[in-house]
Amino acid sequence: MKVGLVGCGKMGQALALGAVKSGILNPKILYLYDSYQPALDELASELGASACPDLSSLTEKIDTLLICVKPADLADVIKAIPADRGLLIVSIAAGVTLSQMADMSGSELRLIRAMPNTPALIGEGAAAFARGESATDSDADFARNLLGSVGSVQEIKEQLMDAITGLSGSGPAYVFTFIEALADGALLEGLPRDQALALATQTVLGAAAMVKATGELPASLRDKVTSPGGTTIAGLAALEEGAFRSTVIGAVSAATRRSRELGRG
Repeated sequence: MKVGLVGCGKMGQALALGAVKSGILNPKILYLYDSYQPALDELASELGASACPDLSSLTEKIDTLLICVKPADLADVIKAIPADRGLLIVSIAAGVTLSQMADMSGSELRLIRAMPNTPALIGEGAAAFARGESATDSDADFARNLLGSVGSVQEIKEQLMDAITGLSGSGPAYVFTFIEALADGALLEGLPRDQALALATQTVLGAAAMVKATGELPASLRDKVTSPGGTTIAGLAALEEGAFRSTVIGAVSAATRRSRELGRG
């Protein structure tokens, strides 16, 4: 399988590096293109892959294309694909639907719409993908292995993709804000900033690891550290007073709605 990558920015880099390191992709049959030459040259050198001077020279060499560009640039990439190639296309452009991609192409392409997130940059991503009608089980396996090389991955129905954007796509920003707020709370109580941030970060990391390792519901784990009249219930009461849970739920819903709006153009 000869694979092309269009878009050598942070997410394109993460997916390509993760897939090569895990053995999913062979750099000798990986072809790259980016309009920003320094990014293209840097990634090609790091991977040992081939840099292409333009889209047409890339598309004529490959049978699978990973597109990691902004939604506004996606149509130009898809329209550059020769109509008779029948490529597998994996796109991570937020908000752009499978049907919209099909309309852009005017040809028979096997399409997969994916949504990774930024922790993929350190191999801890949370991604999802949906396949188009023409995509095969082998195509889905490729997407699963590719996205799984930089974290965890779920296959979903496309109508849920905007919710994935609101949850795992935008979710790291919510967690970064929570970590910052935890550290600021300790700072308010006199803890030095560097120590407060280190402890807040490890607290969130450890709690997430417990949910993953035990398979228990978060509520069950929370109850195990919440004693009657203790410090934890006092802190939880303050969170409830500030509508913490409903605010987080609202954030996911707001981001989901915005993803739908972007998809409608």
